[in-house]
Amino acid sequence: MRFLFVLILLAGTGIGVIYPWAMSNFSGHEIGIWRVYEQGRFKPLTVPLSGRDEPVRVLVDLTARAERIVSQQRTVLTLTAASNGRTVLASTLQFNHSENPRQASPQLPDKIFRDEAGVIATVSPGPYTFTVGPGDADDIPMRAVDLILRSGVGEIDSRARPVGYALMAIGFLGFLLTLRSGGGGRPGNPNSQPPPPRWGRGSK
Repeated sequence: MRFLFVLILLAGTGIGVIYPWAMSNFSGHEIGIWRVYEQGRFKPLTVPLSGRDEPVRVLVDLTARAERIVSQQRTVLTLTAASNGRTVLASTLQFNHSENPRQASPQLPDKIFRDEAGVIATVSPGPYTFTVGPGDADDIPMRAVDLILRSGVGEIDSRARPVGYALMAIGFLGFLLTLRSGGGGRPGNPNSQPPPPRWGRGSK
């Protein structure tokens, strides 16, 4: 039973964590990466997109001198995407879930945190303007901000995370219960039995 619960835990991790992460970061192909913040200044970015790019996933990499981002539910960055004078995407980014940031350089203490701004499901051919700006979390030591666009991305099944988390909980709790039950117990110690009588009935 213990092995079964370990398998359930691993399956839940794959469905609820690895699958959404892989779909967000590796599905489709990369259109490009652009620096939108550097030396204390944000700058808008205009990128031509075509219908064959859709859907387009918008990712943001934040380079900061920090081990992790603690924004206390405040907004670190804001992002809007517009085409033909119409806003097609508006997002707030907090970077709270970036538990394993990438190292910017072995010589620097800076870390790179990634967050997803959203998906542009329908793309009309033409220029798209992406505007990234600061949020209300003003104590984040930002070094740089990069915008990443990926085209032809797969859609994440909305059921994946809740199903995966449920399996993880079942596997983890079941594994703990098997540890408490002792897994069937250990064989008895023959030396723990009382010695046979030396006289009277039953003596040898």
